[in-house]
Order: sequence, then structure tokens, then C-alpha cells
Amino acid sequence: MAPLRFAANLDWLFQEQTTLPQRMEAAARAGFRAVELGFPYVCDAEDLQAAAERAGLEVVLLNTPPGNQDKGDRGLGAVPGRQPEFREALALAVKYAKALKCPRIHIMAGRLPVGAEREAVSAEMEATFIENLRYAADILVQENLLGLLEPINSRISDPRYFLTTSQQAVAILKKVGSPNLKLQLDVFHCQIMNGDLTQNLETYFPIIGHIQIAQVPARHEPDSPGELSYPYLFDLLDSMGYSGYVGCEYTPKGDTLEGLSWLHSYCQNHGLLRGGS
Repeated sequence: MAPLRFAANLDWLFQEQTTLPQRMEAAARAGFRAVELGFPYVCDAEDLQAAAERAGLEVVLLNTPPGNQDKGDRGLGAVPGRQPEFREALALAVKYAKALKCPRIHIMAGRLPVGAEREAVSAEMEATFIENLRYAADILVQENLLGLLEPINSRISDPRYFLTTSQQAVAILKKVGSPNLKLQLDVFHCQIMNGDLTQNLETYFPIIGHIQIAQVPARHEPDSPGELSYPYLFDLLDSMGYSGYVGCEYTPKGDTLEGLSWLHSYCQNHGLLRGGS
């Protein structure tokens, strides 16, 4: 079985560098061959692609633009009344994905209105999300791109985020019914909201389009103290034949490079010369 392939999320790792091109260079020097660019829109797409080519990196994931962050937006997919803004954001994400040769776009759902009860707005937000996802699916299939839905836990990370569990995401995916929309399973969020990771990974494996990792609950390196045994989870993914990338979306406890001992150990155990291979 081929070893897992890791991608550095540059919104989280290599924050010692101030710009995305600098972080790309740092990731490549550290041995990564792939990166996630959550929000690349602060840079010109062509400049980022040139930086990726210079560094020998593949860009494997980006997010749709979050909306107006000054007003608390975290995506627009499920936000009623803002469909035109969602379509503009999607168009920008597609433009960047094509320029960066990035095959995956995480379609951010967005947040509940301030002060709203989840039960009171859930039906309307789900209907909006399904409408927007059907629109997105038609666009993405034409561009040969994969759209992803990522549940974000409401207990630690974001109490107001609309999409919070794998079950909710899968139910919405089934209602949309598009083969080029899949689940983005972040192990950190899944453990907090669902637990029982082995069964969840096995159950949802056929519709998983991307995986991300971090230790629970502090969201540090996979080998930092916490609830999860990543050697077990890596072996599990390997045994399941997972061939996608594993995104490293965690907060380093200190210097990014000093915290990569877990990756060096994995590479040594699998006969690899560099991380991220």
C-alpha cells in the first residue's frame, strides 16, 4: 500500500513567514510536496502559481471566500438572501483553482445569524445551502473540480457555524445528489462532535473527498498530548486504501519546523526521503 501524502495548510503552518509565497518556500524546504491555501485571495493567483511551481508544490485545496469577515461572515453557502454574493465568491474560487491547478474547493457554509436559535433557522439555511450547492455542482462539473463540505464543530471552534456534523453534511449531500460534491472530514472536528472515529471513517469513506488532521482538544501537532492516536489512524487510513491528501491543519505549539518530528517519523517508518510525499 502506498504511504499517506501530507499537505501543509498555510493558514496554520509556517506562520513564521509573512506571505504565502514565503510559506510555500518554507513548506517545500521542510519536505512537503503539497499545500492547502485556505484563503489565497490576498495574493494574485498567477503569482501564487509561479511560487508553487518554483517550490515544486501541488496546491490541493482552497476555500471559497468567507464573505465580509468584518461583519462576522464565515462563508455564504447556507446564508439566506445572499445567493448573488455566494455566486460571486464561487466564481472567484473557481478562477483561483484553475490558475493554481487546484482540484478541490471547500464550499464554506457560513454562520447562523447572531442571536438566532439553531432550530429556528436550520430549515431555511439548509434549503439555501442545497440551492447554492446545486448551482455550484453544475459549475464545478464543467471545470472538472471537486466541491467539498466540511463540518466545523460547534463546541470549541465556532458555536454559530451551520454545518457541524458529518451526519448533517452527508444528509445534505444526498439531497443535492451530485457526484462531484463530497465530504471533507477533519478528524479534529469529527472527534469533538461525533467521536468513534474508526466507525465514522469506515462509514463515510466512500464519500470522503479530503481529510484533515490535528490533535484534540488543543489542535496542536498529531503527536502532541491529546485524545487521538495518530499512528493508529494513519494505519487505518492506509489499510482502507485512502489515496488522497491529508491536510495538516493544526496550530504548532512552537516553531513549525520543530513540531514536524511526527512527520519525520512517519517518513522514516515508510522509507520516504521527504515529508509530504
